[in-house]
Amino acid sequence: MKAAVVVFPGSNCDRDLAVAFERAGFDVSMVWHKDNELPAGVDIVGVPGGFSYGDYLRCGAIAAQSPICKAVVDHASRGGYAIGICNGFQVLTETGVLPGALLRNAGLKYICRTVDLKITTTDSVFTQGYGAGDVIAVPIAHHDGNYYADAETVTQLQDQDRVAFTYVDNPNGSIADIAGILSENRRVLGMMPHPERAADEGHGGTDGLAVFRALTDIVATA
Repeated sequence: MKAAVVVFPGSNCDRDLAVAFERAGFDVSMVWHKDNELPAGVDIVGVPGGFSYGDYLRCGAIAAQSPICKAVVDHASRGGYAIGICNGFQVLTETGVLPGALLRNAGLKYICRTVDLKITTTDSVFTQGYGAGDVIAVPIAHHDGNYYADAETVTQLQDQDRVAFTYVDNPNGSIADIAGILSENRRVLGMMPHPERAADEGHGGTDGLAVFRALTDIVATA
């Protein structure tokens, strides 16, 4: 089982994500943003959190134009699995792989703390390890985590059961309390909270570990 973690200038959660994949049983390759191709045989691509390109222009906008992102888009278009966390979620919306945008937090302040998330659907490889309605504790660390999409898109996400996580106590103003969403084929997840930071008891909890273990189960039986 192979995972690739993309590294941009300014990424600061790439190693955390790689460790979470490794703990779940994946062989992990770190892929530089200027590479044109993903490693052969990659099962899932991780786009990590951080501040790619210093968040200049707009969070994730410059990273979305990097050579490797074309390969990530192609991977997703072929039905490959991908997960974008925090800045990675921003990048995936900028590439068009996922709908919507991440705006400045409603309170205009950077937020770094653990929040409660509700599992909104278990019908995905990322959330099948939880029970519907479960509440888990996962850290957030962002200044631009306010998810926004027009009313039609939000309704579509809800009607198609593509909202993966919602905030129990919305910290950033995200529309409909959305904390994470799925692509149309349900193989790409974008989320602002950091499950890779909740995958080790030494970090204070393991509520995020099921995201990665569920992926292992699916890939191993594919």
